Amino acid sequence: MSKPPSTTSTDPPDTSSAPSDKASELTAVVDDLLNQLSTNFSTISSELMSKMDDMSRRLDNLEATIQAGGSTRGDGDSSSLKP
Repeated sequence: MSKPPSTTSTDPPDTSSAPSDKASELTAVVDDLLNQLSTNFSTISSELMSKMDDMSRRLDNLEATIQAGGSTRGDGDSSSLKP
């Protein structure tokens, strides 16, 4: 097994910029994550709206077909309809 690299150094770390760097890095990561979530949400929303529009068109066509079928028969006899 290999050992993890040593974190000890001969120079003391610059603590004045380290918290700022970590905060800006965290901010960048969070911003990137939020952008990804926003993009995914937009994609899913548009796909959902597209599918709902398609379903609405299909239901409108079905309704028109049913109404056209009922008006062409015109005799009012529903005994030929199967449940």
